[in-house]
Amino acid sequence: MKKIIYVLIALVAVFSLSGCQKFLERNSKTVANDDSNFWSTDDNMRLFVNGAYTYYFTGYNSGWSNGHATGTYGDHAYSPDYTPSGAMGDILTSVPADNWYRAEGIYWLARRGGAPWNFGWIRKWNTMIDRVEANKDRFSPEVYNHWMGIARFFRAWEYSKLVCSFGDIPYYDKVVLESDKDNQFKARDKRTEVMKHCLDDFKYAVENVRANDGTNYVNKYVVATIASRCMLFEGTWYLYHATDPALVATCPTSETAPLAKTFLEASRDFAAIVMNSGKFKIDTEFNKLFGTIGAETFGNEILLYRSYSDALAVRHAIASYCNLREGQSCAPGNLWTIKGWLCADGKYYEESSMPTAKSLQMIDCVASRDSRFEATFNQYSVHLQADGIYCTKFIDREGPTLWADETNSNRPEYRSNTNTNGYPCVRYAEALLNWIEAKAELADKCGGAAVSQADIDASINALRDRPIAAAAVAKGAQKTAHLILGNYPNDPNRTNAAQQGCRSYAVTGKFVPELIWEIRRERRMELYMEHPHLTVDTRRWAQLELMNDKINPDILVGAWVDLVAARTQPQRPWALTKADSGLLTFQKEDGTRIVYKLNEGGTVWVDDNSAECKGFLVPKNQSGRTSINFDVRNYLEPICTQVLDQYKEMGYDGVLKQNVGWE
Repeated sequence: MKKIIYVLIALVAVFSLSGCQKFLERNSKTVANDDSNFWSTDDNMRLFVNGAYTYYFTGYNSGWSNGHATGTYGDHAYSPDYTPSGAMGDILTSVPADNWYRAEGIYWLARRGGAPWNFGWIRKWNTMIDRVEANKDRFSPEVYNHWMGIARFFRAWEYSKLVCSFGDIPYYDKVVLESDKDNQFKARDKRTEVMKHCLDDFKYAVENVRANDGTNYVNKYVVATIASRCMLFEGTWYLYHATDPALVATCPTSETAPLAKTFLEASRDFAAIVMNSGKFKIDTEFNKLFGTIGAETFGNEILLYRSYSDALAVRHAIASYCNLREGQSCAPGNLWTIKGWLCADGKYYEESSMPTAKSLQMIDCVASRDSRFEATFNQYSVHLQADGIYCTKFIDREGPTLWADETNSNRPEYRSNTNTNGYPCVRYAEALLNWIEAKAELADKCGGAAVSQADIDASINALRDRPIAAAAVAKGAQKTAHLILGNYPNDPNRTNAAQQGCRSYAVTGKFVPELIWEIRRERRMELYMEHPHLTVDTRRWAQLELMNDKINPDILVGAWVDLVAARTQPQRPWALTKADSGLLTFQKEDGTRIVYKLNEGGTVWVDDNSAECKGFLVPKNQSGRTSINFDVRNYLEPICTQVLDQYKEMGYDGVLKQNVGWE
């Protein structure tokens, strides 16, 4: 008989750590023993928790691994900002056999922002809660409260991830014995009940976890930011998925409507704790947050940071894909992305007065868009990339520049899988964005107080006032005009056919309100490609349908490329090579497409139409999603057949119900 998934300890051994990585200044590499002496000191509690940091605060992950990690090559594949060469990747169309979804790619659930049907981490945190409580007399009240808060924080976060994946989920608040089959094979509890438990855990953690437990250890403000994230997800889920069959089946609207308000208020209040602390500020150039080695040593907006070390052989591969020496296996953006970025004068590009706003070439977008565009993308369309859009967000600006010269020296920290720049796993910016979105949703749908200009200034406009690098200013980048309440950009994408085709429109019966639309835009610009935000946001807003090219054709094409002009650019020519021999397709503004054949030397055939070798670059062999089923069921994951079979084998057939639509 297969091992019981509920008590599987091999995945996350309760009393072992995950190797000797220098992660967040982790300094313990020993194995803990579950005896009475172990559960007696502050240091031993820290030892027990240390092994979880690389899972929950993944950063860039390590080596070639990118599961649960931010990155530039595929981790955001399940969002409208993903455009590869060839056919668009489909999401699930059938129930997978194994719990890790290997047939769909081992990182499927990691990329979707959730967790697999496995309770190893839950067992770990319940074990810690049990042992800390049993040895309460050994600790001072402060030590007891802190570590109990840490355990409850991680338990709540893990359950939030499970709910994100599956909705209803069995809930355990104590260690389940191997002999207790009835609990191991219990039915699913309603997500509303699970998330109420999570809210209680988060509240306890925020009240009891230390405000300062040392550099890059979980503290009160890290807890509050993550709690705000999880509560925002659940609150908005109830608003935009109110009629989804999987939700209604166990949680009727009469139950979810008041809980939407409860969870959004919690999200707002948790974020406010961070904001009101006076400890954090948006004061750092954008790329320094991601491309700098040891970025936790400056600025006041990183709450928790993952370090890497060449000396300790703890490295990653994400930044290598930003140095123009390696192609990115997926296009980190498309025309839909470019159109969604605000111009520096605070307007939509079609109505902007910026000199180059109307152009959709990358070099002109850098000069006209919000400064985070320049900090996220290369200023030239790049021939290495499927649609000419190249991400440079996770790399620094040190010379020789890796942004504008493909003949750069390819420094060791950005070569292959030897990258050592660190990652800001928890940022103040997220707390600001969670706070303002929760307030706006409460005001719009839950009878909350109206959002004020002061609220906008404290959140969105604080982000727009971020310092800009001198190199970005030299390209034309400037601070974006403040958002003024009631004076919103006239963005046709807010009310277009793609939006009308989204699940959110079917549920609410209306388009996204202007203020909430702008808050979402700000979140998109600020957190772009920082896993799991974009994917999770698309799901919780009930806008997965934007991945459907049939209603959102802008996802099939990239930046505007003028091939003749690009070949004459002195710093970054298009530089076609023999490897590019074949066909290039350009889509014109009217939607028509023109195909140009390249000779073996990589030059465009010169003919009477050579002056028209320009348009929106279409990735080679591009085709839309063919087998994807844009059905409401796709918002939740199916329970794999192995789990269902285990229930049946153990005599609990019919106890575990499959998610609606996946039966």
